[in-house]
Amino acid sequence: MALIDDIEKIINSHGAKLYDSEIIQDNGETIFRVYIVKNGGVNLDICADISRDTSPLLDISPPVNGEYRYEVSSPGIERKLTKPHHFINSIGEKIKVKVLGENKLKGTLKNADNSGIEIETKDGIKKYNYSQLGTVKTYFEW
Repeated sequence: MALIDDIEKIINSHGAKLYDSEIIQDNGETIFRVYIVKNGGVNLDICADISRDTSPLLDISPPVNGEYRYEVSSPGIERKLTKPHHFINSIGEKIKVKVLGENKLKGTLKNADNSGIEIETKDGIKKYNYSQLGTVKTYFEW
């Protein structure tokens, strides 16, 4: 999608990275949401700056037909990992994994590439292809 590519360039110019985007329906309202990540964290100022700088693109090429709300935000500390680049960008973080046909496990994401991941668990390093994974989320120990 050319629009997302153009949005990503603007996000990168702010020293951040595009994490994901989605179009959802919430209480009858359409929302186009862009998630960003940045070393050192995402704050309200960078979200506002990116929103301001990307809004003209949306005026020219709306992401949906009709009215919608546009949001730029962080995916949060505890977030779903669904795409290879999500895993690659989360190396070193603690994750909860539902492996298909197995129990859930917790560990540290040690490695990730375009075909799968390595997790360090209390029982050692485990390797999985993406096709073996169900839900995967980062988590934070409070």
